[in-house]
Amino acid sequence: MCGILAVFGCVDNSQAKRARIVELSRRLRHRGPDWSGLHCHQDSYLSHQRLAIIDPTSGDQPLYNEDKTVFVTVNGEIYNHMLLRKKLTSHQFRTGSDCEVLAHLYEEHGEEFVDMLDGMFSFVLLDTKDKSFIAARDAIGITPLYLGWGHDGSIWFASEMKALIDDCERFISFPPGHIYSSKQGGLRRWYNPPWFSEQIPSTPYDPIVLREAFERAVVKRMMTDVPFGVLLSGGLDSSLVAAVANRYLAESGAAQQWGSQLHTFCIGLKGSPDLKAAKEVADYLGTLHHELHFTVQEGIDALEEVIYHVETYDVTTIRASTPMFLMSRKIKSLGVKMVLSGEGSDEIFGGYLYFHKAPNKQELHEETCRKIKALHLYDCLRANKSTSAWGIEARVPFLDKEFINTAMAMDPEWKMIRPDLGRIEKWVLRNAFDDDKNPYLPKHILYRQKEQFSDGVGYSWIDGLKEHASGQVTDAMLKHANFVYTDNTPTTKEGYHYRTIFEKLFPKSAARLTVPGGPSVACSTAKAVEWDAAWSKNLDPSGRAALGVHADAYKDSADTKIAKPENGSL
Repeated sequence: MCGILAVFGCVDNSQAKRARIVELSRRLRHRGPDWSGLHCHQDSYLSHQRLAIIDPTSGDQPLYNEDKTVFVTVNGEIYNHMLLRKKLTSHQFRTGSDCEVLAHLYEEHGEEFVDMLDGMFSFVLLDTKDKSFIAARDAIGITPLYLGWGHDGSIWFASEMKALIDDCERFISFPPGHIYSSKQGGLRRWYNPPWFSEQIPSTPYDPIVLREAFERAVVKRMMTDVPFGVLLSGGLDSSLVAAVANRYLAESGAAQQWGSQLHTFCIGLKGSPDLKAAKEVADYLGTLHHELHFTVQEGIDALEEVIYHVETYDVTTIRASTPMFLMSRKIKSLGVKMVLSGEGSDEIFGGYLYFHKAPNKQELHEETCRKIKALHLYDCLRANKSTSAWGIEARVPFLDKEFINTAMAMDPEWKMIRPDLGRIEKWVLRNAFDDDKNPYLPKHILYRQKEQFSDGVGYSWIDGLKEHASGQVTDAMLKHANFVYTDNTPTTKEGYHYRTIFEKLFPKSAARLTVPGGPSVACSTAKAVEWDAAWSKNLDPSGRAALGVHADAYKDSADTKIAKPENGSL
């Protein structure tokens, strides 16, 4: 990951203003500690803090075209850049950077080139010929981007809101799948997949098609010139990422910077469910595994720093961000700059435990659509900012555009949790990788029940956070919370504590409005809370809040008594 900051329409273009842009860009240096770049053109500034992953020696930004009339600053990776280069035969490339292709694509196709990109990205592009500019964010919002407006009429873009909060009157989270065009005067959505309408799809489930789409998604994200590894919790999603990456290294003969053996990383309290499961997966795959530990107190001590980096007061996000933040620091010390991670699967396949109560396939499909559309506010934000805090890039194969289109085109009846048929959550994904002849994973790992990351690192982690918050927030404080925090009023002492820290770090009203709110149980949207009347009385976001579902719901799953499809029927 990198850090970008761009400003257009500044009234003041003095040396003092340039110095101010440099100062604000420096707030993003944790995202890109390898180099800094700044381009100024009249009343416009493009600044970049670089994390060098592809072409470390010559890919410094801002990047530009042949005659230096188009400049672009980018945070992200363009996985199909080599294919796009081959189509740009009349253009000369100055670097091996995957992002240089953006400047040349703009010359050839104008603003419409964004839909040609396969990757995760936030970028800002300046055309000095007419002083026009565009900004865009990837389809799902894997990389962060904020849009702000200054007192002087200037327009600002930044990877994190900490670079905007002092100089912008207002700012928002830049919506994923959108482009901002100065020529067309605002935002428009460039990403328009069939599933976005939330209409019920009807494509039959094909396990081979699903598996191959995921394998392609993992392999393309192994594009790197620096050491990398896989974040392995031992759950289904991260284990599949590790299994596919490991198999690719073995079968292709490819070698990464550390050699041919895949490195995997896991963190948890000693004795946690994740540590045990991750070690078993690592031993099965033969990876070089790094087991990392933290204590509840170490996590509590890091809370303020975590909230500063992830820029949210959402309880679930902070619970999960803290161990990920601590793990990233230790991974960085090993010289790693990129990791693969398993975010997105639960949203696509209805993997959270509350999906057990989905009343029908229409409700399930609409909820998965809502969850994917909100990923940029939750899991994408956590994964990106927790790792970027230490100059590490997290790549997420489940959020590959092709894979999402394949998975979301499936008749959602296949995603329904059906105990009568032996189908637990994410059965379609588990079944796609259930290969007796050449197994990807042990059966009991393949069918291990969902653990939220904040639960899996150790159940006493959440209990410790609640106890700590109870010592910081009195009953009277919580009782009068609606007078202190009128927007997204916290309903628990833990939520109140996080909100207090957030408001101290980001006191502007615009900041608090970038954080989502509303009732939730086990990571559900507010709409899905309606599935069970009892949930409204127990809105703890932990996966364990889905009472009667976890641990004892599918006692037979460990024995792999799982149904297989017969003759393509449901």
